[in-house]
Amino acid sequence: MSILLTNDDGLGADGLLALERATMGLGPLHVLAPKEALSGCGHQVTNHSEIWWEKGTLDHHYALWGTPADCVRIALQEWGRDWSWVFSGINAGGNMGADLPISGTVAAAREAAYHGLRAAAFSQYKIRDLEYDWVRATSWVIRVMEWLSDRETPAGCFWNINFPHLERTDPEPAILEASVGRHPLPLEYRKGEKGWVYTGKYHQRLAEPGSDVSVCFGGDIAVSLVPV
Repeated sequence: MSILLTNDDGLGADGLLALERATMGLGPLHVLAPKEALSGCGHQVTNHSEIWWEKGTLDHHYALWGTPADCVRIALQEWGRDWSWVFSGINAGGNMGADLPISGTVAAAREAAYHGLRAAAFSQYKIRDLEYDWVRATSWVIRVMEWLSDRETPAGCFWNINFPHLERTDPEPAILEASVGRHPLPLEYRKGEKGWVYTGKYHQRLAEPGSDVSVCFGGDIAVSLVPV
């Protein structure tokens, strides 16, 4: 397999390195990620100014002065379209339900799907005061890739995966197909000196049964098939 990796947390982010560890040995691998963290940039693309890249510390690593969607577009321009998979992530934080239009991680997978490529976005939900376990997340990527290998990716769709945040002593989560949550993010602000500051609590968002929010918050791996 030939695999393209990207993210929205920037080249060198712990989640991207975990994703790379999970995909090593599967075939030729290229990593093209934003030079700087661009979390929450959505499906922004650069059409009216120059985009450039620079080599990373490894031969197959490149940092792009552009967005996650730009990374996919430039990769197709420079390296062709013969990719078995385009993987984006692992994002530091969940990307489920109403997060999907906001997420740069998801946008990279969506951009790949627009071009007829198989793509998946991976995100790690975060519980406050509980540290990330990227080693465990790496093992979950491997499990999900095996799960995906037995399934077709319909044209015009991509996969969105959200990992739960578990204690080290918690049992291994199940992989469950989930719908994309339909409820908005909590709408709460406090008045600042000149405007408003968002104070909504991510973990208090509403979740309908069977949704990605419900599955992930319930301690299992949520896998959603998303149309572009």
